[in-house]
This record gives sequence, structure tokens and C-alpha cells, in this order.
Amino acid sequence: MTLRQPEAGPVSAAADAGGANAMFLSSDARWEMVDALAARTVSPGSYEPSLADVVGELTVRPLTGIPVALAALYAFWSIFTSFAGTLMTDGFMVKIFDGYWLPWLQSVWPDPASWHYFIFVGNPLADNSLEAFGVLTSGFFVSIGVVLPAVLIFYLTMTILEDSGYLPRLAVLMDTFLHKIGLHGYAIVPAILGLGCNVPAVTATRILETKKQRFIMMTLLALFIPCGAQLGIMMAVIPESVGIVFLCLLIGFGLFGFILSRLIPGENPEILVDVPAYHWPVKEYVAQKLWNRTKAFLREAIPFVLFGILLVNLLYLGGVIPALADLLEPVFVVWFGVPKETAGPLIAAFLRKDLAIAQLSNIPMTPYQLVASVVLVTIYFPCVATFVVMLREGWRELLASIAVLLTVVFIYGGMIHGIGILLGVA
Repeated sequence: MTLRQPEAGPVSAAADAGGANAMFLSSDARWEMVDALAARTVSPGSYEPSLADVVGELTVRPLTGIPVALAALYAFWSIFTSFAGTLMTDGFMVKIFDGYWLPWLQSVWPDPASWHYFIFVGNPLADNSLEAFGVLTSGFFVSIGVVLPAVLIFYLTMTILEDSGYLPRLAVLMDTFLHKIGLHGYAIVPAILGLGCNVPAVTATRILETKKQRFIMMTLLALFIPCGAQLGIMMAVIPESVGIVFLCLLIGFGLFGFILSRLIPGENPEILVDVPAYHWPVKEYVAQKLWNRTKAFLREAIPFVLFGILLVNLLYLGGVIPALADLLEPVFVVWFGVPKETAGPLIAAFLRKDLAIAQLSNIPMTPYQLVASVVLVTIYFPCVATFVVMLREGWRELLASIAVLLTVVFIYGGMIHGIGILLGVA
């Protein structure tokens, strides 16, 4: 379009008269004046859409956008598993930690029967760092060998999708589904952030307009969105069953989101989002965001992982965890269908859920019980870092969210066990 200066005439005179006379015009008369002004000042020109415009239009329409979204998510998952799991963790980190670090610690640390050996090195019979469960073995392996590659590749792909302009289009595509559970399309942003870390994801719920939307999203994040560290450990512990775990979490996200949207009063306004044109991400910005996010994550993750293993091992030595396992055995075994020994990982889950999932690999159980236990740890109470951020959003909201969390864990955990019994796998 091209603009030109308006010519003097009745319309411009009427506009100049403006002020006092305009307030007495009817709504139709005002729109007629706007149309007349536009006709005198705007002349249409030719427009030929670029390739970026065509792609942008196709990726925002449901018929073509949904297949593109599925392809993008599949590509993301393929890159994530190939880089974090196969290349980095299995290809390098496992060989370094299991081939050199663990044998060296076991050879130089005095008295394998001592309490300090149990705490810092772990099980003297362990042949891999994940199952040793010592502060210096599993603690560093989980943090550096598993979590670091997973977080690094997640934040890289997330930043590229964000800076290229694709995330707003994904928000538009998800708007219809998310409206069914009391949210709108832009709730996809904290959901995707939660796959990296729930801490920034809870903070990102502030982009939602109403208290109802923020509460529902914050609660669903704590329940059904596993962080990147958990994903990395899942690929190490149950690589063949990660899809089943995700299916359980997705069903729970939709089911309990739908229930919460009907029980909680409040508004659910329509989405209003600026959809920018596609553009190439600036590598300097991508590198800076990647560095900032990874640094912040590791600064919070590594201390909690090391402290979590230390605390759990001390509780084992003090007989606290075995006592809790005996006390909660009816709930774990009868209602959830998992071994009573999962009491230990559930305590660890309050510090770090990835640490808890890693600990599950040391407990003898069937493949079904392992999947059910991973789901139970995931939907269990959020880790302490997420807890602190949720508290900053308001203590009333936090208490209400905790009540919902406990209810959902009890109901959904029992439902999964019931389904397992019906399918004959429990």
C-alpha cells in the first residue's frame, strides 16, 4: 500500500471540525467518515507473498500446521535422544564414569564397609555409576553425564524455535485444545519450558491473563510435565517405555485439566498474540540464551542432586526410609501396585525428580511396576526448587495446588494400577 497526503475538501473539513461535532455523530456516521478518509488517503498496491509468508501461513492453519507441528516435535525428540542419550551419555559419559571414574574411586577410597564409603562411593559391588548411588558416583554422573547433555540440546532447540518465530504459531494451533482445559494457546510456552525445567515454566505462567489460567497451568506443570533432567534419566533407565510414560502423562494432563477448568471459577479469555514473520535466528543471541539458561539450570541442579543423594543415604543409614517403607506399604503395594521400597525415591523426588528416577533402577520390580513408579514419581510433589517458585506466586495458590496434587496423585496412581490389572500386566 502507498500513502499520500489528503486533499482539502468536505471530508477533511469535517475532520478539522472534529472535536465538538464528532461527539454527536452516530457510530455508523463515524465509520462512514473513517471509510471516506481511508478512500482519500490510501491507494491499494500489488503484494506478492514471499516464501517465508507462505510457510508462515501454512504453519498456522490446522490442516497443514498440525502435521508440521507433529513433524517438528518428532524431529526435536529424535535430535534430543540421539544427541543426549546415544551420542553423549552412552557414547562418552558412560565410558568415562563407568570405565575410569567409578573404578578409581572404588580402589582409592578406604574401607568399603564404612559409612562414609556408602555415602560418597555407594554400593561397593556396583559396576556402573548410575546404580552405585554415592554422592561422588551417581551424583556427578546424573548431573554431568546425563542431565548436562539433555539440558544443553533441549535449550538449544527451544531457543531456535523461539527465535525463528515458530512458537507463536504453535500457540495458535494449540489454542482450541487448550481452551477445553481452561487455558489458551500461549500456555504452550510454559509447557515447553517445563520440559527443560519447571522453575522458569512456573514463572512463565504469568503471561496468562487470569488467576484461573495461571493456577491450572502451574498445577498441571507440577504434575504432568517432566523436566529435561527427568527425560534424560528416563532414557537411561527405561528407554523402551518412555513413550508409554508420556502417554500416561498426556492423558492425565488433558483429563485433570478438563476437570479443573470445570471446578475452578473464573474467565478463560481468547488468545491475543502477535505472530511475527519467520526469520533466521541470530547465532549470537542463540549462544547467549543457551549459555544463560544452561548456567542457571546447572547452578540449581548440581547442588540439589549431590545434597539429595547425601540426605537419602543418611536416611538409609538411620533406618528412616525402611521404616517409612513398612508404614506406607499398604498404599504403595495395594493401591499403587509398586514395591514399598519406592518410599526412598519419593523422598528424593522432593529434592530432584531425576535423582528419584535414577534411584528406581536399584529396586527389583517388573517392567510394568517400573513404568508405574516413574509415572508416580513424575506426578508426585514438585521438587523443592519448583516449590519455592510456586510459593512466590502466592501461598494460598500454593496450598490449593498442593491439595490438588495430593488428590490427583492418589486418584491417578490408583487408576493406572487398575488399568494394569485389567490388562493383566500389573
